[in-house]
Amino acid sequence: MTSAGSPAEAERVVHFVLPGDVDDPAVPSGGNTYDRRVCRDLPAAGWQVRPYAAPGSWPQPDAAARAGLVRYLAALPDGAVVLLDGLVACGVPEILVPEAGRLRLAVLVHLPLADETGLDPALAAELNARERRTLHAAGAVVATSAWAARRLVAQHGLAAERVHVARPGADAAPLAPGTDGATGLLCVAAVTPRKGQHLLVEALATVTELPWSCAFVGGLDRDPGYVAQLRRSITESGLDDRIALTGPRAGAELEARYAAADLLVLTSYAETYGMVVTEALARGIPVLATEADGVPEAVGRAPDGSVPGLLVAPGQPSAVAGALRGWLEDPQLRDGLKNAARARRAMLEGWEMTSHSLTGALERLRDEIRSTR
Repeated sequence: MTSAGSPAEAERVVHFVLPGDVDDPAVPSGGNTYDRRVCRDLPAAGWQVRPYAAPGSWPQPDAAARAGLVRYLAALPDGAVVLLDGLVACGVPEILVPEAGRLRLAVLVHLPLADETGLDPALAAELNARERRTLHAAGAVVATSAWAARRLVAQHGLAAERVHVARPGADAAPLAPGTDGATGLLCVAAVTPRKGQHLLVEALATVTELPWSCAFVGGLDRDPGYVAQLRRSITESGLDDRIALTGPRAGAELEARYAAADLLVLTSYAETYGMVVTEALARGIPVLATEADGVPEAVGRAPDGSVPGLLVAPGQPSAVAGALRGWLEDPQLRDGLKNAARARRAMLEGWEMTSHSLTGALERLRDEIRSTR
């Protein structure tokens, strides 16, 4: 490993431990997008980033993945500032805790491990306990929403001053022309139980007399059984010609999907924030979403206090169906939501604010280094 340079320069270096698939286009996720932007943007805030993509099936890695992380951390110099994606860090306290006295550790939590949908209760409890040990050992914890920060403090008994909020930013984007102002529906999310696409299919099956089409854009490889179940449900509901499972899309292909969207739909059971919400709002696209966790924070409000979307209770397809019917049948409702979305668009924070917030956590760790000299 090369030297970080002068002592002053070394204090501005952060070693960033990432999931091994962070750059894999086949498995896009909000967490991976966030991590890549941090690597790109932190240098502008004065921090050199040295990324390390840790191979393994996190948060339950095999012995080889564990050994690889142990070797990587052991090779870092004493006092190094290390930022770890929570997917890698939170499940292996036996690796992180012994290094906490030597290294300055910050853990970036995209989603509490036990919040993943469909976990066996015993496994969820074990992951929760492991996460608690890891986060208590870390010098700083970074959450991606104020809701998530409150949740981590309450769930793990963390001191509030140790938990920093660094919300995802939103890139400026052109206004989406849409399809016809109403019928172009878009869901952008990996197809997994936590994202609740089955709820959306069930809701859409109740409004078949109305015109609409819906693109489900997201990875299809994370839970093949759930994807197969979803395809059967679509076919049994007679919706094969109206719902498209496109797989993951990025770049120009994803931009084209947003451009054709009149309404973004997100029916998740759990979301610490919901980056696709602000991606849609950045294009002036209203949102229909479950009122899960940090989603209302991402949706936000326009300057006049209006909500740029429709929020419904999680896990209730009838609520999603009612909101869809209102959207499709009521031009006045649509106009109001579009106006609110465009007003909210002007208020969205960029990724530079994410870097600014994250730098606060890193500065805290740097100050700890100085105080121990």
